Amino acid sequence: MQCDQIINVKNIDTTTPTAPSREAIAALVKADRVHTSLYTSDELFQLELERIFTKTWVWVAHVSEIPESGSFKTTEIGTQPVIVVRDRKGAIHTLLNRCRHRAATVCEHRSGKTNSFVCPYHGWGYALDGSLRGVPHPESYADRLEKNELGLVSLRTEQYAGMVFATFNEQIEPLEDFLGAAKKWMDLFMKQGAGYPIKTGPAHRFRFPGNWKIQLENTTDGYHFPVVHRSFLSSVDKQTEEMLNFVDGSGYVEDLGNGHSVMVMIPELVDLEANLDAPIPERFIGLADELRKDHDEAQVRRIVRAVGGSGFNLNLFPNIACSMAFFRVLQPISVMETEIHHAVITMDGGPEIANQARLRLHEHFQGPMGFGTPDDSEAWERVQRGATAGDDLWIMLNRGLAGEYRTDDGLRSDVSAETGMRAAYQQWKKLMTESEK
Repeated sequence: MQCDQIINVKNIDTTTPTAPSREAIAALVKADRVHTSLYTSDELFQLELERIFTKTWVWVAHVSEIPESGSFKTTEIGTQPVIVVRDRKGAIHTLLNRCRHRAATVCEHRSGKTNSFVCPYHGWGYALDGSLRGVPHPESYADRLEKNELGLVSLRTEQYAGMVFATFNEQIEPLEDFLGAAKKWMDLFMKQGAGYPIKTGPAHRFRFPGNWKIQLENTTDGYHFPVVHRSFLSSVDKQTEEMLNFVDGSGYVEDLGNGHSVMVMIPELVDLEANLDAPIPERFIGLADELRKDHDEAQVRRIVRAVGGSGFNLNLFPNIACSMAFFRVLQPISVMETEIHHAVITMDGGPEIANQARLRLHEHFQGPMGFGTPDDSEAWERVQRGATAGDDLWIMLNRGLAGEYRTDDGLRSDVSAETGMRAAYQQWKKLMTESEK
């Protein structure tokens, strides 16, 4: 059967509950391209929620967001609401935000601290670990209320380098195995604390009218930077502009396995604690002078280096990016709408002047009035709008393919290559076509 007979989304009968075959889905992803229906098919989107977001590890929190017993945050895995909470013994739980009685959410706050969760509908009360603790007027249930079986549904939860992940899939490999070669890069990214613990600030949240995978591609796309972000480059000093002119530089993109990838834009800033005797950039000289009032020279250089952020973007499939100096979380809303969370990274207990400098840098590019996010958002929206043109067209992902070579960690190509996107879509294909176990 010819591909155009399989992949044309108009050939899929959306009036019946029959999903496209796994063979038909596999035909949508080639080694060098993917079919446009991955952006536009609601049927594929519904299958993604089932076969990707409930079957793999999904990032839900950083430990700094839930620092104490009773600390919690609410978020989503796919489109399912969950609570991430630290119990009285310090253990972290990911609980479905749904009362076991009549399905009302038991928490509507984005974050906070509590002793328990109580359903506002009928008053069922749950402990921090999700166990059912109290039911008003239990006598009406006689002996038919099994409290030990009616706690909030708890998902398997594991963490690495302060990053908390959860999964519906009890059979999945341990988180560290899933992360694989990405762990090295997570460790490097956390050096932004400059010896202090990493702390995330409140997230800047916004939505764009486009598919979640369009944004997934963006964090590993160096090719667009000098085109889309020309206004940003014109707003920085000459030294910074030259540093960010990385498309023709010695950076690279590497496929780390399981859909993860890293884009190294500024190789000399991969390890923030290396070569600290290098000259301090002009834009940070004033900050360094202020820090010298209370810190020795070694610590000054360590802090200043951390403020500028890492020289790489790390994509962790399917929903989190560690990008220079912030976390970018993507939240699928519908096939043509995605919510993005940008959370700046600061030094918990670090010098206030350094954290303020980090915030100003974040606002300059990622903030709602910054240069980077609005330009990126327009590009993503244009991709989604253009994806509706034509019945049977492909998204090209072949840049850098000819120059790929294998390293100890995975496949590598130049910094403007689409290697990271190809990695993500091969993982998408694997999860979307795996047989049920």
